[in-house]
Amino acid sequence: MRFIFLLLLIIFSYCTPHALGAQETKSEVVVGAARIDRYAAQLKGKRIGMVVNHTSTIGSTHLVDSLSSMGLRLEVIFAPEHGFRGKADAGEQVKDGRDTKTGLPIISLYGDNKKPTVAQISQCEVVIFDIQDVGARFYTYISTMHYVMEACAEQSVQMLILDRPNPNGHYIDGPVLDPRFQSFVGKHQIPVVHGLTVGELARMIKGEKWINRAENLDLSVIKCLNYTHETHYELPIKPSPNLPNMRSIYLYPSLCFFEGTEISVGRGTDKQFQVIGSPKLPGGKYQFTPKSGPGAKYPKHENKVCYGEDLSKFSVESLASQSCLNLSFLVESYKRYPDKSKFFLKNLFIDKLAGTDKLRKQIQKGLNEEQIRLSWKSDHEQYRKMRAAYLLYPDFDHVNE
Repeated sequence: MRFIFLLLLIIFSYCTPHALGAQETKSEVVVGAARIDRYAAQLKGKRIGMVVNHTSTIGSTHLVDSLSSMGLRLEVIFAPEHGFRGKADAGEQVKDGRDTKTGLPIISLYGDNKKPTVAQISQCEVVIFDIQDVGARFYTYISTMHYVMEACAEQSVQMLILDRPNPNGHYIDGPVLDPRFQSFVGKHQIPVVHGLTVGELARMIKGEKWINRAENLDLSVIKCLNYTHETHYELPIKPSPNLPNMRSIYLYPSLCFFEGTEISVGRGTDKQFQVIGSPKLPGGKYQFTPKSGPGAKYPKHENKVCYGEDLSKFSVESLASQSCLNLSFLVESYKRYPDKSKFFLKNLFIDKLAGTDKLRKQIQKGLNEEQIRLSWKSDHEQYRKMRAAYLLYPDFDHVNE
């Protein structure tokens, strides 16, 4: 049996794009999942859980299919926000189900059950996490990773992270989370743009003991090849329904704050996270009308004409070269909004996204972008010292302040 397993490993590796010998090029980034020779042997004979979604691929093949074809013992799929196939709306409850191709049960970790139960995690001897992140604290895949890590630690289940590049991993910016504002869109005491891959963040979560029984967690990370924090990595698959291209991914950390305001970021259009506007925003030369559709069933200001700015005019290259959040979008929109008492949503979701109420209050007081960013300096300095201990890849060498 061992001979057959090794033979399948060799055959599969040579037939899969970016795997084994084909992957060892200096110019091409190789994701952790593609380095099958580095982790397949330790999975042999073990009951395996998979925290995966539509981005969990090796070339054109889904990781679940790849590992199943090797005869490995897959037991269960844990699905994050947007579901296993990545088609659910942002914030939409994901339902349990069964994968039609492999027959594996799918357990939702987005809805009432964000952390695997004892019964669910006890099916596994090892849990694999392989999901493409975008490097912003409020992107919920890393919150799912947090809860799965804690469940594994509590039940002595091994955790294996198959690392992927962070497309926004070339800088650090934004307020550091105040624990009083912890939520599913902000679990960790890190800046909005944290400059870590999921593998590095997992090491930080364990090392800083941000989960229960952190010292008990058997954590392994399969690194990417040929990646540094200055690598501009183009995602081969859109990571969620409303981040359709690299422009939206680069703009996302700056624009997501608008989700806590009356301003639309283009959900329900073909320029998601590439436009900003509102029916009540004066002076905007650009207009768009959000419509209900896949990935945006009930978009903000549905069927209403919004006036604002078309940010798709920015080139991908110019956005990729920036090394800080663009707070001017938020600050200037607040200044232009006619009824400032209604600019921020009543539920103060902006405070959860920012991880603090300071950003909202600074904008309301009329502070400019430079003054706001200066208030983050001390926290950033402390964070950088902590972050250095968990890096797996060569770092960038610029500082934003």
